[in-house]
Amino acid sequence: MTKPTFSAMPDEKGYFGEFGGQIIPPDLIKIMDDINDAYEEIRVTETFQNELMDLYQHYVGRPSPIFKTTKLSSGGAQIFLKREDLNHTGAHKINHCLGEALLAKHMGKTKVLAETGAGQHGVALATACALVGIECEIHMGEIDIEKEHPNVTKMKILGCKLVPVSRGTRTLKDAVDSAFEEYLKDPVHFFYAIGSVVGPHPFPKMVRDFQSIVGKEAREQFLSSEGKLPDVVTACVGGGSNAIGLFTAFLEDDNVELVGVEPAGKGLDTPDNAATLTLGVKGGLHGMQCYNLQDDNGEPLPVYSIASGLDYPGVGPQHCYLKDLGRVKYVTADDQECLDAFMTLSQKEGIIPALESAHAVAYAMKIAKDMSPDQTILINLSGRGDKDADFVAEKLGL
Repeated sequence: MTKPTFSAMPDEKGYFGEFGGQIIPPDLIKIMDDINDAYEEIRVTETFQNELMDLYQHYVGRPSPIFKTTKLSSGGAQIFLKREDLNHTGAHKINHCLGEALLAKHMGKTKVLAETGAGQHGVALATACALVGIECEIHMGEIDIEKEHPNVTKMKILGCKLVPVSRGTRTLKDAVDSAFEEYLKDPVHFFYAIGSVVGPHPFPKMVRDFQSIVGKEAREQFLSSEGKLPDVVTACVGGGSNAIGLFTAFLEDDNVELVGVEPAGKGLDTPDNAATLTLGVKGGLHGMQCYNLQDDNGEPLPVYSIASGLDYPGVGPQHCYLKDLGRVKYVTADDQECLDAFMTLSQKEGIIPALESAHAVAYAMKIAKDMSPDQTILINLSGRGDKDADFVAEKLGL
């Protein structure tokens, strides 16, 4: 049997195997196809690539370094961090936000719309829109607004319009619905900048492409410093952009184990989790076919995670494809493991991680002790935790 090409592009209809596509009204398909055509036209041009790479280097601060920790593994495997937390705006989100803002400007759009959970996508997009000179509107659930106040303030300072969402669970899923409804009022002039590798084609492909800079850098850096590839590469998974950005460069390396870490929340045996690839079923959500958490009527469940950026009931179609192929293993970390990893990394290495990223740190710490000292684990530290510091301090009574 022919070995599958794990890093293959989606087909012309946007499917990775049976996942993805454009499950949207017919009149929106042309809008999405226009975005795809514009993206495919400019992404290969030297002008666009040079502008993006110049911004990555001189504006974002890329390449982000790889840091070898010294106290996380307690004599087991060596643990390395890809420091996306050091990017301008504090997370990996700026990578695709700059690309989407440049594309929107190229297409002559008048306003960029988006949702945000933890606020990192919102801050990054507001930043990118301020840079390129285009109006920005961000929809955010009321619970996340209360929880992620520092990022809310940053978005307002950057000049974007922040729309609180009070419906449903008042979190990320409802913010997506709200932002998309606003987008439908004028999709010809508005640009919906999706914050992860989710949604209708071409967004899973496009956001993946912009985020692939993470994995390209990491692979070269690791080979340069260690003379070999890491044994395990891991990242947290909500929608899945930081993980697919890191994984893409390693997909064809059979000797590298790839692991995505989902939020188990308060437990897989409770309704308070967002373990989509662990517990989900196949179905349609937000314009795509993917694994998702749904009720008996096929409606999305009100999911939960201590990390606002992970409380989403679906996941990117390429992750679903890679799960079914068996190329990526998807596991979970619960709230307590996440908090323990958050505090351990902070106090042992002086690096305060985002709660999202702490899920991957928790997994790496768990497996490292059973590995040998000559083995290596690379974590995508997708964001920094200043946005979460007050919330964690209150929760732990610090």
